Amino acid sequence: MSRNSFSLWSAAAANPSLVTLIRELQSALSDCRTVLDVGCGNASPLRFVKGPQITGLDGYPPALEEARRAGTHDDYVSGNVVELGKRFKPGQFDACIALDVIEHLPKETGWQMLAEMERIARRKVIILTPNGFLPQKSHDGDLQEHLSGWTAPELRSKGYEVVGMYGVKSLRGEYHRIKNQPRIFWLGVSLLSHWFHTRSRPEKSAAILCSKRMGAT
Repeated sequence: MSRNSFSLWSAAAANPSLVTLIRELQSALSDCRTVLDVGCGNASPLRFVKGPQITGLDGYPPALEEARRAGTHDDYVSGNVVELGKRFKPGQFDACIALDVIEHLPKETGWQMLAEMERIARRKVIILTPNGFLPQKSHDGDLQEHLSGWTAPELRSKGYEVVGMYGVKSLRGEYHRIKNQPRIFWLGVSLLSHWFHTRSRPEKSAAILCSKRMGAT
């Protein structure tokens, strides 16, 4: 399979919030030809982004093998997300992205990963993470436990532009899932709150999408 075989609209039937994320990513990557997807997992949202050549990196072999079989990326690398400097050269990729990754690292290690991402990205560094600390446990060694929380003010202090994602924070829990029933109603409330309130007020959102433009032009 290839990435061209993935249909965003089919996936959006089960997860409408995915459309808002892909819209943001497609716009942010419009001037990027090569992308490194750090901690790509087995079903990265980047499989729906059209245009750039995307390399997936993950340190959990079963997830990387599932991604390879599904064809979510153009290339695959097995490696530790906090050892990027051992595998990639400075400026090797136009963009370096980590979606729902940094919160799985201790705070100091997360900052180290960001520094490495900034070193190997020529144009953009992008991260998606819950807004603040959100407790989440690991299951069967899948590396999904949350070890840190990240906020809009601290990322802005490092030069990142921040937008809110997935609507009001109180509506979502682990894995950005809607907490309340009926789910379809509260999902609608969440989407409306994203567009009309929390996208421009990330301090109140469930997640934050943070991007930093690097020096290359």
